[in-house]
Amino acid sequence: MNAQALSLVLVAALLHAAWNFAAKRVRHGGATFVWAYYTVAAIFLLPALVITLLVTDARPHWNWLLAAAVTAVLHVSYGIVLQRGYDVGDLSVVYPVARGTGPLLSVLFAVLLLHERPGPIGLAGAALIVTGVLTISSGGPRRAKGSAVRAGVTYGVATGALIAAYTLWDAYSVTTLAVPPVIYFAGGSLLQSAMLTPKVLRGKDQLRLLWKENRREVLIVGALSPVAYLMVLFAMRLAPVSLVAPAREVSIVLSGLAAWLVLGEAGAQRRLVGSAVVLAGIVAIALA
Repeated sequence: MNAQALSLVLVAALLHAAWNFAAKRVRHGGATFVWAYYTVAAIFLLPALVITLLVTDARPHWNWLLAAAVTAVLHVSYGIVLQRGYDVGDLSVVYPVARGTGPLLSVLFAVLLLHERPGPIGLAGAALIVTGVLTISSGGPRRAKGSAVRAGVTYGVATGALIAAYTLWDAYSVTTLAVPPVIYFAGGSLLQSAMLTPKVLRGKDQLRLLWKENRREVLIVGALSPVAYLMVLFAMRLAPVSLVAPAREVSIVLSGLAAWLVLGEAGAQRRLVGSAVVLAGIVAIALA
C-alpha cells in the first residue's frame, strides 16, 4: 500500500473511533438517531456534490444511482444494527467484534469474488490485524453479564457482516463502475436520509427528545462519519480493498488505548498486546 493511501486510512481510523465513542453515548436512539446523523451528513455533503458536478467533467450514468441505492440500503442496515448493539452491549465488545469481523470477511470475499491478490506480506498483515482485534476483544468487560456480552458479540458479528458487504460493494462502485467518491457517497447519504424519513416522522416526539439531549452527538457523528468514509473511498482507488479494509482497523488500537488511558477500563495488558499485533499488521500492509 502506498503512503498516500495509508495516510488516508489512518486519519479515517482516528475519525471513525471518535464518532463511535459519540454514538455510544446516545441511549435508545435507534433509527431516529441514525436518521438524524445521516441527514446532517447529507446536508454537509450536498454542497460538495453540487460543486463536483459543476466543476468536473463527470458524466452521470444511471448505474451511479443504482450503486448509491445499494450502498444506502447497506449503510442504513449497518447504522441501525450498530446502534442496537450499543444499546444492549458494551462498546469494548461491540466495536472490536464488528471491526474484526468486517475485515476478515472483506479480505476473504475480495480474494474469492474480486480476484484480488494482495501478496503474502499483505495477507500476513491482514491476518495479524484480525488476530490483534480478536485479542483486544476477547474476554470482554469483567463485570459484564453473560447475556450482555453475548448480545454484544451477536450484534458485533452482524454489524461486521454488513461492514464487509458495503465495503466490497463500495470498492466495486468506485473502481469497476468508476463512480466518483464524492458523488457516490453524497448520493448515498441523501438516499439514506430519505429512506428513514417516513419512520422518523411518525415519532416526532422521540426526534425532539433526541435533539434536545443528544444534538452534540448527532452533529459529531454527522460530520466525522462522512469525512472518514470519503477518505476510505479515495484510498480504495489507490490500493486493493483487501488491504484497505484491514488497515482501517487501527481504530481498534485507538479505542483500546483510550479505554485504558481515559476510561480506566480493565484488561489494559490484553489490549496493549492486541494493539501491538495490529500495529505489526499495519507495518506489513504498508510494505506490501
